[in-house]
Amino acid sequence: MFIRNLLLILSVCLCYQSGWAQSMNSCAESRLHTVQRQAAATPEHQRLMNQYDMTFYRLDLQLERNSTYIAGNVTLAAKVQVAPLTAFAFELHPNFQIDSVLINNVRERVITRNAGDVAVALSTPINAGASVTAIIHYRGTAPSGAGAAIGNGFSTAIEPTWGNSVTWSLSQPYAAYEWWPTKQVLTDKADSVHVLVTTSAENKVGSNGLLTRVVDLPNNKKRFEWNSRYPIDYYLVSVAVSDYQEYQINANPKGAAAPVPILNYVYGGEALAFYKAEIDQTAPLLEHFSDLFTLYPFHKEKYGHSMAPMGGGMEHQTMTTQSTFFFTLTAHELAHQWFGDHVTCASWQDIWLNEGFASYAEYLALQRFSPANAGTWMQDAHNFALQRPSGSLKVRDTTSVSRIFDYRLTYKKGAAVVHMLRFEVNDDALFFEALRNYMRQYGGGTASTADLQRVFEETTNMDLDYFFDQWYSGEGYPIFNIEWNQEGNRLLIVNRQSTSSSSTLFFKTDLQYLIRTSTGTTTIRVTQDEPLEQHLLEIQGTVTSIEVDPQNWVLNTTLPARQNVVLEVPLLEETVLYPNPTPGFVHIDNLPFGATSAMVYNSVGQVVLRQQLKETMNVRLNVSELAAGYYILQLSNGSQRYRNRFIKVGGR
Repeated sequence: MFIRNLLLILSVCLCYQSGWAQSMNSCAESRLHTVQRQAAATPEHQRLMNQYDMTFYRLDLQLERNSTYIAGNVTLAAKVQVAPLTAFAFELHPNFQIDSVLINNVRERVITRNAGDVAVALSTPINAGASVTAIIHYRGTAPSGAGAAIGNGFSTAIEPTWGNSVTWSLSQPYAAYEWWPTKQVLTDKADSVHVLVTTSAENKVGSNGLLTRVVDLPNNKKRFEWNSRYPIDYYLVSVAVSDYQEYQINANPKGAAAPVPILNYVYGGEALAFYKAEIDQTAPLLEHFSDLFTLYPFHKEKYGHSMAPMGGGMEHQTMTTQSTFFFTLTAHELAHQWFGDHVTCASWQDIWLNEGFASYAEYLALQRFSPANAGTWMQDAHNFALQRPSGSLKVRDTTSVSRIFDYRLTYKKGAAVVHMLRFEVNDDALFFEALRNYMRQYGGGTASTADLQRVFEETTNMDLDYFFDQWYSGEGYPIFNIEWNQEGNRLLIVNRQSTSSSSTLFFKTDLQYLIRTSTGTTTIRVTQDEPLEQHLLEIQGTVTSIEVDPQNWVLNTTLPARQNVVLEVPLLEETVLYPNPTPGFVHIDNLPFGATSAMVYNSVGQVVLRQQLKETMNVRLNVSELAAGYYILQLSNGSQRYRNRFIKVGGR
């Protein structure tokens, strides 16, 4: 979800003309709500709802484009998990009157309501493993207490530029119950959903999945029937009603058996002509993201947009609700179809898995289609994230909607952490393969940060505990203070790291230095393993300046690197391998190049150990699993090579 302040909608054209990539960030940042809002259901009521597992939703509602009055019925089909089920629990805002509840075709009359918590006593308990179907008939006017991430769960307004009246839903994170009876538990996706809406004949209704038919009804009414057969979380079910004009384009992602329709419900009049060029960018974006992340997850149905004056966008599954069509906004919401819809965060404490990755997809889209703007986007993301010197990606208070959707932490620091994970892996093929594996393993379900870490570790063969400890659970960012000195062809770089938060005292990270000399420039990559790190390099020419993190990979603040002539520059030593013999680890220091791979050969020339390195001049290799004997170690960067013998002692 990407949100903008409603007051800024009128300045859309001005933002676009003044530089869309940068202006979109500044417009979006001011969208935050400052009020504290709470999760709807009590823990006890959530326990009652977790006694069953959702399988199917069916919404059959009467709606108009200029009203938040709702009348109709909702079917909740589920399978009982805990026996015996003696009460069927769900959530519905107290603004709505419940006319009747049928449980497995029996009208139950003992209904207990406590705020939004509803429990229906069952006249006959239901055994574990059995199916339960609840049909709730209800009516009323949706609340207007700004309970959702953007405004209300169900809203109506007149779009000020084009004059259309629009009614739309936005359920994230706890506001679905503001317009339909539901179970607001992230880890319980329904297998499918049907949304039927009866409305005035001049309207169109956008929703999830495929529009299977439109039925003409008496009294100048129509019923729009939408069906989706993909798993879906409660907050991604949606409706949008207005006198839209329809505009469809197609995308052709690799691997799809047929073109993917992109169905757009746009305001009337001249709105389509105004937005058409921007809407048309959706198809190449969908094709590009399919290449990066796996085939568009809902390719058998559709993608699309329903316009609403909501102040941004909400990634409703297969049909995003959007107020406008800035390139980065459209890219962000489309990327959510993978990160958020196909794989949904298992808890709101892990919302960065949705928003951080969708935000990073804006950067990936710019890298592909407008590379000159990508660097500015990342710098802006860092600038916003640096405004939170404390606070972590992990949302510890999931009752606070404002904290869940903290723009600087959840969105921008989230994107920066994805970027740093890419840098840490140091292999784009592996990085994107890990993302695809994440989609393959958790698609259609939910995932946690621990799940993401496990997939990345399995794909890359890396231990990433330290990375997620400091960047997900930890707070703040590193502050680098760089001094250097040169004597002859020897350059000493000293990096003293402090941090912005006392909660996280050190960030282990790789870091690039751009070294400018009288003979040219060179970029080196080294690891900051300690708060005080020294790097001794052989350099050609006279150093004129050193720039830290020139490509903006690492979220940090850096004091200007300065020469300190008092620093004593040690003599360069020859490359040394130690200890030799060794029982467990072998160290190689002072390589004359940055090694990217290590291979160990046994005495008959067979490769017995292979490991990818991160362009390092100091290697520590675990050989404890090798049998005792003589070995040859080879370190290489593709063009340069170092070889030496060592002896392994002791058992495996």
